[in-house]
Amino acid sequence: MGIEIPDDRITRHQLAWELVEIFEDLRIDQVNELVAINVPMDAVEFFSSYADYFCNGETIDARTRKRLPKLMLLGYLLRLLEERIDIEPEPFDA
Repeated sequence: MGIEIPDDRITRHQLAWELVEIFEDLRIDQVNELVAINVPMDAVEFFSSYADYFCNGETIDARTRKRLPKLMLLGYLLRLLEERIDIEPEPFDA
């Protein structure tokens, strides 16, 4: 028996894709403004330092290493958005 979501409610999966589509249309200065308004500077610094820590000793190419903090930031923004619009929880299957 799964969670039933009314047709007018958005799922976490749909929300994630919507956020990606929005980010694709933003200019760099708009992304920077969005981050500055919504993400504490210590979180941005944490993502960068944690990505460096995580990648050390691993065989991760430079391109991926550079993108990891941005991916973590996107996940953080998605989580903030989920909390703000009160999305029904879905099971997490990793």
